[in-house]
Amino acid sequence: MAMDFRRWVGMGGVPPHDNPRAYLWERRLHWVMIGVALLSIPAYLFEAGTLLLGTPERLGLTLDLVILAGFSMELLWMLWVTRQRAQYLMSNWLDALIIVAAAANLVGWGGGWIALARLLRVTMVLLFLMRVMGSLRNLFSPSALPYVLGLATLTLAVAGAGFYWLEPTVHSYGEGLWLAFTSGATVGYGDIVPTTSASRVFAVIMVLIGYAVISMVTASIAAFFIGEDEKRMRHEMHRDIKALRDELAQLRAAWEGRERQKNGNDPDQS
Repeated sequence: MAMDFRRWVGMGGVPPHDNPRAYLWERRLHWVMIGVALLSIPAYLFEAGTLLLGTPERLGLTLDLVILAGFSMELLWMLWVTRQRAQYLMSNWLDALIIVAAAANLVGWGGGWIALARLLRVTMVLLFLMRVMGSLRNLFSPSALPYVLGLATLTLAVAGAGFYWLEPTVHSYGEGLWLAFTSGATVGYGDIVPTTSASRVFAVIMVLIGYAVISMVTASIAAFFIGEDEKRMRHEMHRDIKALRDELAQLRAAWEGRERQKNGNDPDQS
């Protein structure tokens, strides 16, 4: 059922019973592609900075090219090493959609279609978030709690810098962190609010990321306590099994002793 769901959302991975090299390369490229996907956030910040602050346009375009090249090379290489190429492409249609959106965003930005570029940028960020969250499903385990907390801290730090850059009413990095927290946690106290289009779009992205990260932290904490209970239950089971083995050994020794005593007292043995 989980595999069918991942295929439905375009993150099915290598099909079953495929080339062993394909599974190996999928594991090797896993974290690399997460890093490439996360580049969409600074790319959005650079693009918004170009529109609002006049920062160099080449910064955002460079990241766009890196994203496009990274996903294109990954998809082409995985299609090369897999045997079931058509099934792999159908199961991982999200990667193909990301490549198309990245290419269209570059064309729209370079051609002056600013509204189209903004829409494609938001779409790309959402697609990347789907890819990243789908790739981080292995973090829902008791041992992954430190990594999840680290990811939440890093996300908050980056979001604070983003609001400090994009929002003119934020006058310090601390205020940017506070706005990032209230947006990601969907608290919305109202003391600091996004006022520009870029910061509002960034706030929408942070709300979606906040939902995901808070859910991951909650699930990891629950898995940690459940894992502790399971660990204690396993220890109790091991102890009971050891005691049962000892009792069986004692019963076997007693039975063998009775058998030897019976045979020793049997007149036919004399």
